[in-house]
Amino acid sequence: VQLQAFGGGLVQAGGSLRLSCAASGGTFSRYIMGWFRQAPGKEREFVAAMSRSGGSTYYTDSVKGRFTISRDNAKNTGYLQMNSLKPEDTAVYYCVAGGTLANVFTSEYDYWGQGTQVTVSS
Repeated sequence: VQLQAFGGGLVQAGGSLRLSCAASGGTFSRYIMGWFRQAPGKEREFVAAMSRSGGSTYYTDSVKGRFTISRDNAKNTGYLQMNSLKPEDTAVYYCVAGGTLANVFTSEYDYWGQGTQVTVSS
């Protein structure tokens, strides 16, 4: 499966962005999908994930209530709606697919996209 993330950009604090993750070369609905991010000088961290059917979602505490993950299996696309953005959300965001629900918060995903830059100015 190939993943391509897009939708990043520069936004002021308090603003919103929606990231998209387009999947190709496989059956997207077979995979858990999610998002990770990595800020300069920091380790990569889990942001959000969604089960295959979309019935279960998982978020890191710092984005709960602000970010919403979703997917459209018919379009082979996943999304991350980011509201009330903060400067500390600045990072390269990666979409991922694969993995298991037992390890949804870890980086044990089979497929990674190339990343899209999100910059939040104060």
